[in-house]
Amino acid sequence: MAGRGLMRAVLVGVLVSTAGAVCAQSKATAARDEFFWLNEFNKAAAVMTTEQGIIPPAMSGPLARGVAKVIEEGDKPGGKRPKDYLQYEVLVVAQSGPDASRLHSGRSRQDILATNRRAMLRDRVLELMDTHDTVRGKLQALAANHIKTIVPAYTNGVQAQPTTYAHYLGAYAAAFARDAQRLREAYARLNLSPLGSAVLGTSSFPIDRSRLADLLGFAGVAENSYDATQLGTMDIGIELDAIAANMALMVGSFVQDVHTQYHQTEPWLLLQEGALTHTSSIMPQKRNPTVLNQVRLQASTVVGGAAMYMIQSHNVPPGMPDSKREQSQKTLEDATQMMIQFGRLLDGLVVNPARALAEVNAEYSTTTELADVLQREADVPFRAGHHFASELVTFGRANKLKPADIAFKDAQRIYADSIAHFKLPQGSTLPLTEARFRESLSAQGMIAASKGIGGPQEAEVRRLQAQSKDRLDKDRAWLKAARQKLAEAQAGLDKAFAKLVAAP
Repeated sequence: MAGRGLMRAVLVGVLVSTAGAVCAQSKATAARDEFFWLNEFNKAAAVMTTEQGIIPPAMSGPLARGVAKVIEEGDKPGGKRPKDYLQYEVLVVAQSGPDASRLHSGRSRQDILATNRRAMLRDRVLELMDTHDTVRGKLQALAANHIKTIVPAYTNGVQAQPTTYAHYLGAYAAAFARDAQRLREAYARLNLSPLGSAVLGTSSFPIDRSRLADLLGFAGVAENSYDATQLGTMDIGIELDAIAANMALMVGSFVQDVHTQYHQTEPWLLLQEGALTHTSSIMPQKRNPTVLNQVRLQASTVVGGAAMYMIQSHNVPPGMPDSKREQSQKTLEDATQMMIQFGRLLDGLVVNPARALAEVNAEYSTTTELADVLQREADVPFRAGHHFASELVTFGRANKLKPADIAFKDAQRIYADSIAHFKLPQGSTLPLTEARFRESLSAQGMIAASKGIGGPQEAEVRRLQAQSKDRLDKDRAWLKAARQKLAEAQAGLDKAFAKLVAAP
């Protein structure tokens, strides 16, 4: 009766774990701690060692029921959930007697810890990918609303050229798409099982490592047993943390741009007041950017965590536990929280297109196009046109004029003065009509004239948006398939283990 009761409990667990594999992923990930994975490893070991004849069939049922009881007790409020295998094994032995230690055949705490880290990192990579994909979707949605919104772009902290906000957001979407690609590629290297490698040189037991890998949802085995237990955890952890740190660098760059606008007395980019901002205890006018501060701190935490893991792993001989500790997975958890907060930031951005255009029109960031027009339409060498445009800027700023306020007769005079020493065959008369001169200095004209691949012109931005959406759709499909594979493996393991629990 007790055996059938435990079998029902395990079968219920199959249904719950399978149904919950795709939804409520954050809660599921949090529950899959070291204790959870020690149980999964023993469930897989019970199935594999029975199949391989390492454990006699008559012994497999009582041992499986002992593991099931440890799971049941550990899931109770206040139940024991040890992380270390030696402490965990005491609980199983207490339920099934000394024969329970046979489950440890061909294993060591070394390969258990290495597999534990990979399994826990695997969950966190998928969780990070999920939140990362969500942010990419938000970037795309925001960009779709601002294809024609002209904004200033900066280099060296100085307004450089006008672009569109959709073009700007598309740049971050492209950078995040590369991170998604890196995560997928790293996941393939991560999703290989060390279990059954023992300390580093396998054992004389006929351990079926591929069967263990299948039962635990791994795509295969980390073949060299020394690498599997002693080296792989280190470089895979560093690779994943580096990807998370790269995400943090991009997030930090975005936050810096928003914060720069926030410094202005009349910014074109603000945050919705409320949950994303907070007031001052003394200054009534303050609307402090809470979410910017939070995201910036989280990004710094991720970068710091990645550096810490690298330092922990540096100059350590193989066989030590330093690179097998929890720092790498914590960095991924921090990165996930960073992306969640970054998504809130994107949801709360308030763009003022008119103010953005006014800021562009107040500066001289379109003068590159003036030099381009002179070369393209009047055969004036670029450097000569550039010199004229630079002199035009000097004159305008000295007289506190915006580009549109410069009189055409002054532009003609400046051209004649600045171009004379080039001794061009075209002469020193400005070879543009006033209308063409004005158009070449307009942000709308400059953006519309863009012809290069990847530029801010509307047709190209729309093409890149479609490409970005296609990439995101494929990444979401990949994530769904990866989670489905884990859910199917979980269901298969639970089903095979339930048969052992029900055995005599």
